[in-house]
Order: sequence, then structure tokens, then C-alpha cells
Amino acid sequence: MNRKSLVLPVLAGLMTSTLTACGGTDGAGSDDGAIVVGSTDRIEASKVATAPLDPAQAYDFASWSVLHSTFQTLMRLPRSGTDPVPDAAETCGFQDRQSEQYRCKLRKGLKFSNGHDLTSADVKFSLERVLKIKDQNGVWSLLSNVDKVETPNAREIVIHLASPDATFPSKLTTPAAAIIDSEVYRKNAVHKGWDIVGSGPYTAQTEVSDNRLRKVVFTKNAEYQGDIEPRSDKVEMRFFDDAKTMEQALTKGDIDVVNRGFSPEQLERLDTGAVKGVRLREMSGQGIRYLVFDTTAPVVKNKAVRQAIARVVDRQALVRDVYKRTAEPLYSMVPTSISSHINSFHNEYGDPNIGAARDLLQQAGVETPVKLTLTYTTDHYGPETAQEFKKLQTQLNASGLFSVRIHGVKWTEFRPAVPKREYAAYGMGWLPDFPDPDTYIAPFLTKDNFLNSPYRNKAVQDELIPKTRQEAQRSLAVGDLQRIQDIIAADVPYLPLWQGNQYVAARDDIVGSEYLLDSSTMLQLWELGRASDD
Repeated sequence: MNRKSLVLPVLAGLMTSTLTACGGTDGAGSDDGAIVVGSTDRIEASKVATAPLDPAQAYDFASWSVLHSTFQTLMRLPRSGTDPVPDAAETCGFQDRQSEQYRCKLRKGLKFSNGHDLTSADVKFSLERVLKIKDQNGVWSLLSNVDKVETPNAREIVIHLASPDATFPSKLTTPAAAIIDSEVYRKNAVHKGWDIVGSGPYTAQTEVSDNRLRKVVFTKNAEYQGDIEPRSDKVEMRFFDDAKTMEQALTKGDIDVVNRGFSPEQLERLDTGAVKGVRLREMSGQGIRYLVFDTTAPVVKNKAVRQAIARVVDRQALVRDVYKRTAEPLYSMVPTSISSHINSFHNEYGDPNIGAARDLLQQAGVETPVKLTLTYTTDHYGPETAQEFKKLQTQLNASGLFSVRIHGVKWTEFRPAVPKREYAAYGMGWLPDFPDPDTYIAPFLTKDNFLNSPYRNKAVQDELIPKTRQEAQRSLAVGDLQRIQDIIAADVPYLPLWQGNQYVAARDDIVGSEYLLDSSTMLQLWELGRASDD
């Protein structure tokens, strides 16, 4: 979620139609019994990202959380588990052994929330539109293997892939493949504004001020045809300016659920029961944080410089001093909770070793100290990000091998600058698009990677990734996936730092919070209910 990146909320500028936010962040509570979910995520509109709620542009956890509840896809992830199940489709499956032709049959009587019929023509329109718009945020890369889409009749869709891809059904569960109304959305341009026309379990009413989404009210969609049975007729998402205000709202009972945005200190208070009536559920997470190197930038072009940084960085100290128990050191781009993970960076570089780093630089003829700027975003990943980069700066400078300055940039400036390669080294976060190791590898290493990284490895791109995608039985791909992780460790185009734990804080009367996050960490708002209503 970069969805996912991870990943990509956007800010202020163009939007002309705005509503005054009523009760969005003032702790007013819900007056209609709706379950209220709090968030510090920012969903904003800017000159370079004018349509934060258009599936052709949105590629971040916050926006996807809204889209996931309002749009249908051909396939979706189940309540728990990793194998996709039909959503808008009645049936779906590959029609060949090579995993190159995917055929689906839609459910009968599908309609959008505006009453328009949903047919195979809308599915074809939706998939082709994402590829045609090819927004710079990179969500189109999830569908880049689609060669052509055919519609034999109003209920059947045949998707031809350019190359075999056993992970394609999982990609169809993401909002990148959301089915939109071809009578409402334009084919060649993103849908500006904040209205949503979908066929998912909920409709959405948005409240916006200063080009920023302040509140979304989800109401059960009377036109929905599918297997999801929402436990609540209404769910709200409220977006707060800071975690302190959000914690106050949770304490007062103005919001019911929070699943991200709290600091380690706040989580500790919740875990010790300091906030009455609230319980904290914590589990191993799939979100990662990492450094990106522009391998064509003069300062880090020499692989020895990147390898030396990998030798010096102390992940254990970083996690201990900044993120405490809410994160764990990470030695691969694939987190420990995902199959095929291997500690490639620790195997390659061991524990921090300044002497070994010095030897690397001397052998490569690199003069020290290496002057380097580490850039990070100040307002996207939480207030601890600044502390994290100060810690990295201290570690690298203390080695005597580097002279590092750090540079904080607002997300609305930072994200557009990334694909333009304006930073030699910078920090990013990532949440999975779907629960498979491919989502931690292909988006970063293919030619059309979402960061526009110049790093290329012919064996990875032309041999290993295509080979792993041919394996429908994913366990057979483990060896090649681990080889890719070892190659990343050797070349260091990316440097994994840590993976975060997941948590859900919920008031005592809320049920279903154990199912709030699916196996790709996407919100399943329809699982939330009140004990008094059950």
C-alpha cells in the first residue's frame, strides 16, 4: 500500500467542489449509531494528484480503504485466508495451463449504486482505463501484464495476459481492478472530485474541506449483489490532524476503532489498560520501511557505497530507540510473516561492522567521508519518521565514513519527486497489494516499477520473476524468490530497515475487530458491529 504503496495520499490545490466538514475531527461522535473508525491518514487533492478516490490514480492504504468498501472487483480476499474468491464474478479461473488466459462470469443482476446495470463492458472499460491513463502514482503497474480484454457477452470476460502470471487472481482483488461505471467515469482522464459510484457493499458520502477528506459515511448499498453481509448499516471514517486528538476521541467514546496512527507510547498506554473500555489487539505486521537508492546518482552509483551503508546501519538500535516494541528489524524486502522470506541482508553483511564498511570503500577507491543526503517525508508515515532519520544520520556519521544530512519534505512535494529521481537516497514504506511475496519484489524490480527506479538486473527481470509467476503452487517458487532476495542484498538498490506490527484498538462493545484486516492488511469495515446489535 506504496498501497498500498503503501502508500500515496496527496495534498491541496485544485479541487473546486468542497463541502464543509461537519464533525469530522471535533469529537462530536456519531448521532445515528454508526460505528466510527478513526485515522490520521491524509487523503488530499493536489495539482499532480487531482483524483484521490479514482481507482486509476489511488495507490495508498487510506484511499484503498475507502475504495475497498465501495467498489467491487472480480475477485476478493476472503474473511481470513489468502486464496481469492469470486466477488462481482460468479466464477473465475485460468483456461490454460500456462496461466495466460483468465475467464470470469459475472453474477446475475449486478448494478451500480446509481441503478445502472453492471456488465462485462464495464469490467473491460475499467481495466483498460487504468492502463490507458497510466497515472504516475504507479497503480497501473498491477495490471501491466494485461494484453487484451474480450467480452463474449454481457456476463463473460476473457482477460489475455502478455506472459504467464499465477498471481493475477490476487491482483484482481485490489482496487486497481475496481469495476467502475462506464457511463460516469471518463475513459481518458481521472474522475476529479470526491463522489464514488460503485457496486460494493457500501455507498460513500464524503465531507471535504481545504481539498482534504475529513469524513466518509458508509451506508449499506441496497443495490449490492455479493456474499458480503455487513454487520452494520453505517460505518464512519474520521480523519484527525494528529494522534493525540484521535486518542482523546477514543478515550471519550467519540470513535470506536483505530488501527493505525498511534505512537509507540500511545500503544503502550492502551496495552496496559490506561484507557478504560478499550482493548488492544496486536499481531505481526506486513508493512515495511526501507531506503531507496537512485543507482544512477553519482553519490551512490558505486555499489560499494550502498554496501557500506548496509554494513553500518544498526536496525536493532533503530527499532529499540525509535519504534520500541511496535516494530522488528528487517533483513529482506520480504517480511518475516510472508512465505519465502530469508534474512538475505544479515547473511550478506552480518551485524553492523564499521571496519568491514571501511574496507569496502577503500577497495573501491571511494574517498571518505561520503557526503550524502537522506530525504524523508515529514507528514505521511508518522512523527517518528524524523526521529528515525536522525538516528540513521547519527549511525552513519559516527562511523566516520559518511557525512550525512537529512532533509524532510512534505508528502505532496515528496511523492511527485520520487519518479523524477530527484533524491539520491530516501525513505519509503510499503504495505502489500496482495498476500504473496511477489508484491514485495515485482513492484520494485520490474522495468515499470512504481518508483521509476533505474536499477536493472537482467536475471531478475527476464528469468526469475517470470519463472516464479508460472508457479500456481507458490511453494515451488520459494527457491527463486529467495535467490531474488539475495541479489537485492548483494546490489543494495533498496535497504530494508524494519517491519511494523499491526494493531487494532477497539471499544469493548465492538465485535468483529479480529476480522477488520484481511490478509493483505486491507480494512474490512463490513465486519464491524456492536455487541448490543448482535
